[in-house]
Amino acid sequence: MAVVHLTGMKTPDLTEPGTRRRLIAAGAGALIVLHVIGTGIYGLITGPPSHDRDNNTPSDPVVSAPADPAPTAPPRLPVVRASADPESFARNVATSLFAWDTASGFMLLDYTLVILDVGDPTGAEQAGLASDVAAYLPNQQAWIELRQYATAQHLTIDNAFVPDAWDTALEQAQPGQLAEGTVAYTIEGTRHREGLWNDEHVTSAHPVAFTMFIACPPEQNCHLLRLSQLDNPLR
Repeated sequence: MAVVHLTGMKTPDLTEPGTRRRLIAAGAGALIVLHVIGTGIYGLITGPPSHDRDNNTPSDPVVSAPADPAPTAPPRLPVVRASADPESFARNVATSLFAWDTASGFMLLDYTLVILDVGDPTGAEQAGLASDVAAYLPNQQAWIELRQYATAQHLTIDNAFVPDAWDTALEQAQPGQLAEGTVAYTIEGTRHREGLWNDEHVTSAHPVAFTMFIACPPEQNCHLLRLSQLDNPLR
């Protein structure tokens, strides 16, 4: 795996909205294609049968009005819950990173900012992190295509652990090269997708693995520094 540099980057001015969007646009993600495998389930809904008052009197016509639809909650963006515990924070980031819905009305930028909002508060790693996140999301053209199928995605986590390779990295790091509380967590899980294909509800599942580099300063909540290439984690 290529070495991820966590220092020495010029700090951009993230208070300017245009700057944040340019950082996101700079990281072009690979096209993610929905694999649709599933079986549609259809059903017919019939109204209640009419009942005669008696055997000699014709029954009145039964007028069936459609029931009021159950209220649905408005779509919401995922939220990375703050935590000072490295593993809890890593799991929270992983869940939010893979949670998106093309039918929600939100755009790629909205989902990207969810992750950048828990990034390095100094801004030193934000440009690199923006590029990392872009590689995990569909690019703009893929997003438009997936939106035709109302594609949504989420992640189930099977395992989260500090990789053995991180111990080697700590041994080789120069004094002061890594901030106190910096740690790597490898996530192994399953990416789930669902959508509509020819009016059929279809799903797919694919195993994924990746490593995130996070910093948890003493007595402070953790923040995200960088992400490894997807399916190329530290072990």
